[in-house]
Amino acid sequence: MKASCFRVVFLLPFFLRLGPVAAGSHGYCGPVPATDAELIHVAMNLEFLEAEFFLYGALGRGLDGIAPHLALGGPPPAGGERANLDPLVRRIIEEFGYEEVGHLRAIYTTVGGIQRPLIDISAHKFAMMVDEALGHRLWPPFDPYLDTVNYLLASYLIPYVGLTGYVGVIPNLSNFTTKALVAGLLGVESGQDAVIRTLLYERALEKVAPYDITVAEFTNLFSILRNKLGMCGIKDEGIVVPPVLGAEQRTETNVLSANKMSLSYPRTPQEVLRVVYGTGDEHVPGGFFPNGANGEIARRFLEKKG
Repeated sequence: MKASCFRVVFLLPFFLRLGPVAAGSHGYCGPVPATDAELIHVAMNLEFLEAEFFLYGALGRGLDGIAPHLALGGPPPAGGERANLDPLVRRIIEEFGYEEVGHLRAIYTTVGGIQRPLIDISAHKFAMMVDEALGHRLWPPFDPYLDTVNYLLASYLIPYVGLTGYVGVIPNLSNFTTKALVAGLLGVESGQDAVIRTLLYERALEKVAPYDITVAEFTNLFSILRNKLGMCGIKDEGIVVPPVLGAEQRTETNVLSANKMSLSYPRTPQEVLRVVYGTGDEHVPGGFFPNGANGEIARRFLEKKG
């Protein structure tokens, strides 16, 4: 793939859409007073989301078919389907699904669990989010379960948010045991995101059928949307970026999303909730969590709604 192709096709839209996001935020971006367990429980909501999406995508069944006790009686997810994946990606996604079950178990045994919230991973929900990122309605609607490329793009929307949440929470943890837990979780979440981004980067210049939009353009637009929803500046980058955002300002390749020092971006609990709710407001549920996330921090925000 030629760098000149990247500049012409991807970087102009990135610059045009980036300004308002980077200019300032309209939400609180600081830490939230909470116990270690409460902070980790915010992330546990995303672990439930990832477990359900990966397990359904690879196997056609979710957590209730693998380790139902970890849901603590929470409602089953809505809209999960077995994706039409190629054999290689199916095996990778199946592994990711089992890893997420392990993450839930690790959190449950270390700091206690929360009840699985209602999670919506329907094709319709993903189509709505993709339309929001693009600024117009796609036809036919985006279907994450249609094929390998669509599923990888949909996967791009999920693990990275959890990764940034773990980076953001570590400095606010007080106990050695919980720090060790989150460090272990972060390592695997980072690996999952890197694999997904690499698989997408291999296809960066490909048009996503039947749309006249490349894989790289989709990732840039998804990242721009998440920055907008998070309301705390640039914390998200697509797989191709302007050189000013690349490693050492020397490359447009962006297989790993990182800041100017090549360190992972952090997100606070409220930023994470703004993104996964799709509302840009930690007090207003929606997106993958129609009734909101569970745990003390998430429920406290919801009680302050309005």
